[in-house]
Amino acid sequence: MSQRNSLPTLPNYVNGEWCHSTAAEFLTLINPATADKLAQVPLSPAADVDEAAQTAAIAFLSWRRTPPVQRVQYLFRLKGLMEEHFEDLSRTITLECGKTLDESNGELRRAIENVEVACGIPMMMQGNILEDIASGIDEYMIRQPLGVAAVIAPFNFPGMIPFWFMPYAIACGNTYVVKPSEKVPLTMQKIFQLLDQVGLPKGVINLVNGGKAAVDAILDHPLIRAISFVGSSPVAQYVYSRATANGKRVQCQGGAKNPVIILPDADLEMTTRITADSAFGCAGQRCLAASIAITVGEAQQPYTESIADAAATRVVGYGLEEGVQMGPVISTQSRDRIHQLIQQGADEGAKVLIDGRNVEISGYGQGHFVRPTILQNVNPKGAIAKTEIFGPVLSLMHVETIDQAIALVNSSQWGNMACLFTNSGAAARKFRYEADAGNIGINIGVAAPMAFFPFSGWKESFYGDLHGQGQHAVEFFTQTKVVVERWSQKDWSRKF
Repeated sequence: MSQRNSLPTLPNYVNGEWCHSTAAEFLTLINPATADKLAQVPLSPAADVDEAAQTAAIAFLSWRRTPPVQRVQYLFRLKGLMEEHFEDLSRTITLECGKTLDESNGELRRAIENVEVACGIPMMMQGNILEDIASGIDEYMIRQPLGVAAVIAPFNFPGMIPFWFMPYAIACGNTYVVKPSEKVPLTMQKIFQLLDQVGLPKGVINLVNGGKAAVDAILDHPLIRAISFVGSSPVAQYVYSRATANGKRVQCQGGAKNPVIILPDADLEMTTRITADSAFGCAGQRCLAASIAITVGEAQQPYTESIADAAATRVVGYGLEEGVQMGPVISTQSRDRIHQLIQQGADEGAKVLIDGRNVEISGYGQGHFVRPTILQNVNPKGAIAKTEIFGPVLSLMHVETIDQAIALVNSSQWGNMACLFTNSGAAARKFRYEADAGNIGINIGVAAPMAFFPFSGWKESFYGDLHGQGQHAVEFFTQTKVVVERWSQKDWSRKF
């Protein structure tokens, strides 16, 4: 935490205008690869959240009356602007988040996909009707917007994750408040510059920078009806508990410890490439990263040798440079935590087969780098097998049968993603049917749903009922109203 200095201070965006936060404290935004200082981020107090919520509540009165076919026209314009500024937005994600430019491109493409899907609201928001539930009586169900909604976004996907929610919310007729992670606020600054050009009515979309004080103000504000959150499970549980206690509709995507199972008949080259990308892509800082690789039977030795080679040879560096396959983790605190967890795994009896600690990348000595790491023979009952490391660390376990592997998967408290690598359709169907996880991959390393499917999650990986994206988002951001209707037909024929 620091006071304001010569660095640019990021503004909030409220009521259709850029405005200074009333914050007394600021964070310095750091490029995680170069350690360059990028900007000052205000830690907005509750008063700033209140201003945004009050503004959004006023804007809702007229925005909800705007026909859906007109509301989505703004999203069509936003999509065009995001395509036009695609390269600049992707570079900004890499600058503040550390991932490679290819990874940033993929993230931004997923954000745009959600805008595209939300443009279908005139069909997705339709209700149902049944005539003659009784003689002369009809009954129908319609969907109406909730009011003011908000997102509390994480650091690892500053461009994509707000778009799991925001386009659907405003397309459904709600107004919205975005609270980006204070670690990566630049991408949303640029998104809101584009939103400013789109010409949305004032107050429909608002941006408040800040930390815990802003989060708590969102959770407690009486005008904010619905909250979306993505982050660690302890914080997800906190957000869910506090917001639901205040009577809000809440969806909280939490942490994970995602397993992948490798059967002996799996294509070794493909499996290695895909699981390495899953475990080490985005420096392991994603809720769908492969965290545990479970080999079955004869798959153990060939896969272990192959994935160890992939980890040792992965090119780590600054994400804007050509040929780099993995960037830094977000902060020195994250790096130190990952180091400690690797050591904890070793203390529990695992072998550090590939050690990515205490490395220095040429030209970027101040960067927050951890190279790919592999822990072999991890104890399934140990603490490290249950802890979300959120870094480029893959734990190896071994069993003799697919039943034992599925039992191991299902024993976890997590349920975000589970994947199987095989050439057997029967094994694939068994796994799909029996695995306790919300996102399932078959010969897929990151089972990330397309925008027209919900981003699922089970057990301690999700708190709530309706997930982000697709039809789930439409249901989350609307409330149903059932109308039972009868009209008297007395003297009808004489009047007409």
